[in-house]
Amino acid sequence: MSWKPLRVLTPRSILPALAVMLVLAAGAAAHANKPVPFGDRVAEPGAEATAVSSQSLSSADLELKVGPGLEAYHRQTGQHAWSYRREGATALYLSMAGENAIVLWDDGLVTSVRPGDHEVRWHRAVPGLADWLRADGEPGGEKRTDEQRKQLAQDRAAAALHTVQQGGAAWVAVVTPNLTMGLREADGDLRYNSKPPGNCSYDPLRTVGTEYAVLVPRSCTNSAGQAVSGGINGYRLDSSGWQLNTGPAASIKALDGSRVLITDGPIVPAKVFDTKAAAPEVSCGSPAVPFAAVRPQGGCADPAASPAADAPAPPPADQSAATPSAQPSAAPSAEASGPAQPQQ
Repeated sequence: MSWKPLRVLTPRSILPALAVMLVLAAGAAAHANKPVPFGDRVAEPGAEATAVSSQSLSSADLELKVGPGLEAYHRQTGQHAWSYRREGATALYLSMAGENAIVLWDDGLVTSVRPGDHEVRWHRAVPGLADWLRADGEPGGEKRTDEQRKQLAQDRAAAALHTVQQGGAAWVAVVTPNLTMGLREADGDLRYNSKPPGNCSYDPLRTVGTEYAVLVPRSCTNSAGQAVSGGINGYRLDSSGWQLNTGPAASIKALDGSRVLITDGPIVPAKVFDTKAAAPEVSCGSPAVPFAAVRPQGGCADPAASPAADAPAPPPADQSAATPSAQPSAAPSAEASGPAQPQQ
């Protein structure tokens, strides 16, 4: 074995080692300063922002508000409990899904927060949502003031975000003119994503949610940009959706937790649709009553059970107080054209 003396380290031989050390140091610094994903910051008033604060409260003890983030206040004292904010983003709208808070942000992100321990549970980005909220490029947009732009974004956020309770399996729907998405609330998993046909668009401002489904109107135009037809897409997570044919300006009004009233202009009679049974409600006197999936709410009066027609009714005590009886609202059946097949 030959013996060689130690080689003296020259500046030239030290450079590679220094380069390696600088790279490692830069990597360590970058890792130490790595921001919380999605810019999340949750903190108590006066405390340094952290991913999750230490104090836990029941959601029933808190009042939640949006702007600029999600702010929680003690219901009894009104004191500020904690804040959830995202760097570079503003919270626009809040909707509860069971015990959890669903927040829609101006950059097109949807997040779920558990108020009890203010944990950010999941994030989901919605393509095209931020552009629609800002209304960039729309007619008259350049004339809007900053306050008008802010109000428009808040109104559109409220129209876009819908939470559906559906028993213990709550879910979230987000609607934009070019896309509607359904998210499982438990983990934010994407369950459906549906786009309208090429010459059609969804209308978030006319969208209505019930405890079982979300109904999204759509309108279609011809080559000249004139509205020519429309329809309503119904979405659920526990079963197939459906489609109803309507005119381009049909309106939807929630009657209760499951039924909606669909009005389609002055000529077509109004329709009542039950989103729990996913079927139209027939009207009293219709031949389809014995075979209907959904009978009229409260049932129809049985003529045999009413007083005899020839028995005179007693006059009212005060003739001036007598008012004409209200006419029953017509609720003809609506024909569903088949289940909607969400586009993936």
